[in-house]
This record gives sequence, C-alpha cells and structure tokens, in this order.
Amino acid sequence: MARILLIEDSPTDVAVLTQLLERNGHEVLSSGNAEDGIAMCKREMPDLVLMDVILPGMNGFQATRALSRDAATGKIPVLIVSTKNMDTDRAWGLRQGAKDYIVKPPNEDALVARINELVGA
Repeated sequence: MARILLIEDSPTDVAVLTQLLERNGHEVLSSGNAEDGIAMCKREMPDLVLMDVILPGMNGFQATRALSRDAATGKIPVLIVSTKNMDTDRAWGLRQGAKDYIVKPPNEDALVARINELVGA
C-alpha cells in the first residue's frame, strides 16, 4: 500500500481517483490546488504524487518542477494525470520532472500498474 497525494481541483475527479486508488489498497491524501499540494507534500512526504495540470493559480507543470527540484521532495515520483492530450504537453511534463504522463480518464489497470512500478510495490 502506498500513500498517494492527489493534487486535483475537480471534486468529481478527486472522488473517482480516490475510489480507484483505495479500491486497490492505497491511502489517499488530496489537495485542490498546487500551492497547498506542495506544502502538503513537504509535510506528509507521500510515496507518490498524482498531479493534474490545469489547476487554479500555479499549474501542475510548475508544481511538478517545484517538487522535483526541491531537495526535500525530489525523490517522490510525480505522475501527471491530465486531460491535456498533446505530445508537447507530455514532453513538457516529463521535462519538469514527472515520471510519467497519463491522459484522463485513466485505464484503472494501467494506472495502478504504473503506480505500483513507481512505488516499488
């Protein structure tokens, strides 16, 4: 079981992803914006972060870069889960430090398998 921080502003997506992750044995923390998510990540030190791109204020690319370049959180894998489906979005997300980029809605088996790979489960 992994502790996963979900940084997502859509209540519907938070509910769907939380159910999916909990059904697969993970503990879920959530934040509705990037700034609070970064603070929560530093405080809670989760095993993995699921990051939306389109967020109020700071976007998910900026937050991913902030987490991946911070000495305290740089080893925590960030997995971007976004509706943005362009190759350039994927490439940019990976350049910011994300370990992978998955388009919403994610395939449950593929998402869980990738999470398990990243957290070593």
